[in-house]
Amino acid sequence: MRKQVFGRHLKRDTNERKALFKGLASSLVMHERIETTEEKAKAIKGHVEKLVTKAKKNNSINAKRLLQAYLTHDALQKMLTDVAPRFVDRPGGYTRILKIGSRFSDNASMAIIEWVDKTSRVVEQKAAAASSASPKATKKKPSTKKKETK
Repeated sequence: MRKQVFGRHLKRDTNERKALFKGLASSLVMHERIETTEEKAKAIKGHVEKLVTKAKKNNSINAKRLLQAYLTHDALQKMLTDVAPRFVDRPGGYTRILKIGSRFSDNASMAIIEWVDKTSRVVEQKAAAASSASPKATKKKPSTKKKETK
């Protein structure tokens, strides 16, 4: 009988699963977009969203210690300074999972997990870069070539 077994085990023991989740969560924070299997993406989505909520609610020493158990040192710093402040006004739903098909070798369903505001930030950055670049006034000069007639 399966009594109150909760969560995805992913055919790993407890320590290996915790290490996997820590690595995936840290990679997501550092790279802001990772490609992994669909099951792993679904498994870490809840963990990562809880971490963002802890990071944005209070930036105290206790919150840092709680986050330190789930993130590497570099990812912790980026979470507190870059990721969490982005979502201060958002009540939840910080990540999105995009299905991208199956892996060739073992036919595992693959997915991309990323922050929800990543695409909007990229568009804003490109727009800002385009507007900050001084456009040169380009006028077409009339062509001096003569048309050849047969």
